Amino acid sequence: MTRPDRPQVPLTGGEREVLTALLDYHRATVAWKAGGLTEDQARAAHLPSELMTVAGLVAHLTLDEWFWFGVVVDGEEDTWEEKLEQDPDAEFRVPPDTELETLLADYERQCARSREIVAKHDFADEVTHKDETFNVRWVLTHMIEETARHVGHLDVLRELTDGLTGE
Repeated sequence: MTRPDRPQVPLTGGEREVLTALLDYHRATVAWKAGGLTEDQARAAHLPSELMTVAGLVAHLTLDEWFWFGVVVDGEEDTWEEKLEQDPDAEFRVPPDTELETLLADYERQCARSREIVAKHDFADEVTHKDETFNVRWVLTHMIEETARHVGHLDVLRELTDGLTGE
């Protein structure tokens, strides 16, 4: 199936234009692969790990967006550190009363915030978090990799859920 809203990534644009469009393409694919499922489908564990669900992946990607762009690049307080020290997979454990629609809206809001943060920085800007220094280019590239990897997981989960395939 070909997706109707396939975002375009420029083939000849500048670095900022290509990299931000590529990340937005993967973000839109997350929403497409997760959209239209029932609550039970979004929480179905088709693979050996009970954590590998559509809902859990959307929650994880939302936290990743916030952590890398909000905490690392923008300097927000890390309010998840203690939770993750107690349970490294906490963000994958979605409360049963949290609807997929809410998870997707939270993801989109966080992605919009991440876009704002990236827009106010040069790619060469350096940020330090816990004695490690990153430039914004590295963070953006890491999030392309992270999001694309989980889009692959969503591809598998969606096909196992209802047979939806396509790019």
